[in-house]
Amino acid sequence: MAIIASIESDRPADTAAARSRERRALGVACGAHVLHDGYTDLIWLALPIWQAEFALSYAAVGLLRMIYTGTMASLQIPASYVAGRLGAGPVLALGTALSGLCYCLAGLGNGFWALVGALFIGGVGAATQHPIASALVTRIFTGARALTAFGTYNFAGDVGKVLLPLSATTMILIMPWRPAYGLLGLLGIVGAVAVFALTPRLPPEPAAAPPAPHDAAVKARLRFGFYVLAAFGIADSMVRGAFFVLLPFLLIAKGATVVTAGFALTLVFVGGAAGKLACGWVARWAGVVAIIVVAQIVTAAGMIAVLLVPLDIAFVLLPLLGVVLNGVTTVIYGSVPDYAAPERRTHALSVFYTLAIGSAAVAPPLSGLVGDLIGISGALIVVAMLTLATVPLAFALRKGSGSAP
Repeated sequence: MAIIASIESDRPADTAAARSRERRALGVACGAHVLHDGYTDLIWLALPIWQAEFALSYAAVGLLRMIYTGTMASLQIPASYVAGRLGAGPVLALGTALSGLCYCLAGLGNGFWALVGALFIGGVGAATQHPIASALVTRIFTGARALTAFGTYNFAGDVGKVLLPLSATTMILIMPWRPAYGLLGLLGIVGAVAVFALTPRLPPEPAAAPPAPHDAAVKARLRFGFYVLAAFGIADSMVRGAFFVLLPFLLIAKGATVVTAGFALTLVFVGGAAGKLACGWVARWAGVVAIIVVAQIVTAAGMIAVLLVPLDIAFVLLPLLGVVLNGVTTVIYGSVPDYAAPERRTHALSVFYTLAIGSAAVAPPLSGLVGDLIGISGALIVVAMLTLATVPLAFALRKGSGSAP
């Protein structure tokens, strides 16, 4: 009896410790996501400024974005490998510090190539966040709670997309862009200390179980589902990357100022933040396929509407467009662990983010080139058509899902 009582008295402490670890993991992941996504999207606000300062074409403007996101995409898998050896906390903290340092250097640098070097350093740091922080969430939370927790993590990223660009827009009203971006870069260096101190240590991922007779069929379904999700991630990233690089120039052509165009991006990110949080909840009720199909159709229609309506109405539509444009990523990205064996989830996430972010890196220069050739309006129509073309992939996901959602 004494032994049973002792075991039962330990259970609340064990539960409290597990809950504390969950809170720390989700808090670190969300905090890192706020900073990293905010830094990534500060570039959208700066593109018109850099175009004017350095007399760049649309394609060259997109290339600047590609330097940051291309470096980030190419180092996702190495970042997850290093984190497996050194621990998530030190690697994520170093990446956060480098991301902040990027904007400190951009603010201090003088000339186009100094900016290129700063963006490269930022991309190296940014490569750590998605595979490491998302793995923290998916390893700590399981079952039905996993998608909701991932939705919270995704929501935090869009909070950063709102807070940092909005802060930069406000600061640029009272000071030049260089000191404004430099001050925002300091946040990353401070945040890196918190990440290092608070990230919980997790045990190594479980080893692969001995194969069972039915493993081949299960693995085939998982592999097919992962391939479909990867295709969705590539297309979705290209759509969002192209839209964000084209939108400021479209609004400026309608009569907006550079600062107003930056505020418009903030409106999209506000809607996206709400959408990422909501889509995780709605997908548990309506299903993954239904959410994806509706979101993609509404996104394409919203892009065409923003193109056609006057500037004032476009500002009203942008938050609603952000809900579906960014919100669907919670469902797509959050479903990746369902199509990987437990011992392969971190690797699967790193591969997925490499493909998705790599596509996002390629999209800006490609869309800028299309804009140079056929104009911003024509390029936006092409992006809307690409969005519609992804709808059949959702039904392929249902076919390969098996028991996954």
